[in-house]
Amino acid sequence: MSHLPTVPLPARRSTRFRLVSMVVGVAVASTLGLAPVSSADTNGDKKKLDADIVQLRLALEDTSKVLANAFVELHRIRAELPGAQKVLTEADAAQVVADRHNADVATALAVARANEAKAADELARNSRDTQAAQDQLGNMARDAYQQGGVSGLSIALEATSPEDFTNRLVMMDTVMRVRGATLRGLDTMRAEGRAVEAHLVAVRQQVAALKVEAETALAQANAARDVAAAAKTKLDLMNEAQTAYAATVAAKKATEITNIKSMQAQSNALAKILAARAKAAREKAARERAARAAAARAAHRAVPQYAPFGSTNGFLSLPVNAPVSSEFGMRFHPIWQQWILHAGIDFAANCGTPVYAAAAGDVIMATPEYASGGYGNRLVIDHGLQGGAVDLTTTYNHLTSFVVASGHVARGQLVAYSGTTGTSTGCHLHFETRQDGTPVNPRLWL
Repeated sequence: MSHLPTVPLPARRSTRFRLVSMVVGVAVASTLGLAPVSSADTNGDKKKLDADIVQLRLALEDTSKVLANAFVELHRIRAELPGAQKVLTEADAAQVVADRHNADVATALAVARANEAKAADELARNSRDTQAAQDQLGNMARDAYQQGGVSGLSIALEATSPEDFTNRLVMMDTVMRVRGATLRGLDTMRAEGRAVEAHLVAVRQQVAALKVEAETALAQANAARDVAAAAKTKLDLMNEAQTAYAATVAAKKATEITNIKSMQAQSNALAKILAARAKAAREKAARERAARAAAARAAHRAVPQYAPFGSTNGFLSLPVNAPVSSEFGMRFHPIWQQWILHAGIDFAANCGTPVYAAAAGDVIMATPEYASGGYGNRLVIDHGLQGGAVDLTTTYNHLTSFVVASGHVARGQLVAYSGTTGTSTGCHLHFETRQDGTPVNPRLWL
C-alpha cells in the first residue's frame, strides 16, 4: 500500500531565505560604498580631508616639493586608514554572512531534491500498486464471467449436498469480500496517487525556486569575497604607501633642514647687505642735507625742510597679476612642529607669468638658483630711501628666469617670469619687502 511523504513543503523557509538574500545583498552593496548614508558620511569626511590638505599645502609652500608631497600623502593616508580598515571589517563580515547564506540555500536545495526523488519514487510505487489492483479486479471479473457468474440460485441448484451448499456460500462470501476490499483499496490508492502527484509538483516548483536562489546566493558570496579581497588589497597598499612616505619624510628631513639653514643664512646675509646700503644711503643723504644747509646759510636762504616719514601705503604696485595665496606672518610648520616666519606674500601665479618691478629702483642682485639657498632664481631691487627714513627693497623669488639682471628699472617694467625654482612646492611668486634689510609685511607698502 502506498502512502504520502511526511516531509512538508518549507514555504516559510523559502520566505526566510529571500529575506536573508536581501540582507546579504544590502551588506555587500554597503561594502562597495553604495549605501546612501555611508556615502554621505564618506563624502563629508572626504570634503573635510580635502580642505585640510589645502591648508597643509599652504603651510608647506616653502618646503621642497618631494618632502611636501610625501608629507601630504602621509597625512592623507593616515586619515583614510581607519575608514579603509572599517571597509575591510564590514566586507569580511558581509562575506561570512553571504557564505553562510549560500551554504543554507545549498542545504535547502539538497533537501528539496531529496524530497523530489522520494515523491517521485512514491508516485511510481503508487502507480504500480494501482495497476496491480486494477489487474486483480480484471482477473476476478474475467473468472466470474467464465464461470457464468455466481448467484444464490446457481449455488442452490449446483450444490450436491448440504455440505457442498454451505461451502459454496462461504466461497461466494469470500469472493465478494475480496472484491470489495480490492475496490476500496483501489479508490484509496487513486486518491493517494493524486495527492502524491500534487506534492511532487509543489516540490519540483520549490526545487526550481531554490535553484534560482542558490545561483543568487553563490553570486552574492562570490561578490562578497571579491569585495573583501579588494578591500584587503587596498588596505595593504595603503599600509605599504604609508611606510614608503614615512621613509621619504624621514630621509628628506635632513636635506630640508640644510635647505632651511641655507635660506636663513641667505636671508641674514641679504639683511646685512641691505642694512649696510641703508646706512650708507642715510649717511649720504645726511651729508647732502648738511651741504645744502651750509650753502643756504652762506646765501642767507631758508634751509629746506623735508616732511617726516609717514604712511607708506600705496607706494608699491602689484608685482604680478595673480591672487594672493599666502600672507606675511608667523605660521606653524606641520613637519618641524614650530612657528616660522613667512617673510613675504605669495602670489598664486602660474609658471611663466610676467613679473614687474613694484616701483622704480636699482637691481642690486640677480642670484641664480644654485646660489640662493632655496629661494630659487632671486631678484632684488633697491628703491632707495623713502621719506628720508628707511631704505626700501623688494625681492622676487622662485623665478623661472630673469629679464633684467642689473641697472635701473622703472615702475611696472618687466623684470622676470614666475616659476617654482628652489625650495618650492609649485608655481608661485614669493614677494618680500624689506626696510633696512628687515622683512616687513608687503601690505604696508602695496
